[in-house]
Amino acid sequence: MTNKTANSPVLDKVADLATTEHAIETGSFNLLGLFGSADAMRALVRLPGGRIKTVEPGSKLPGGRQVVAIDTTGVMVARRGQTRRFDMPQN
Repeated sequence: MTNKTANSPVLDKVADLATTEHAIETGSFNLLGLFGSADAMRALVRLPGGRIKTVEPGSKLPGGRQVVAIDTTGVMVARRGQTRRFDMPQN
């Protein structure tokens, strides 16, 4: 896919990635983005039911999950005493 009006390879790449089929697993937790200052990071996530939510450390998630940490490369989520890290994909 090419954006004919932008004339920017960066915008073309973003458009291509944004329209990739099956890029995320729709039935699971997905990390969509990270933002904020180093001492106040937040994340944009897609929940298993499809809802998009902005979270921060301490945020409660469905299924007994809780966001325990966010840094510049990913999010850590705890559930039943186990912690799992979700990293932003690198292209």
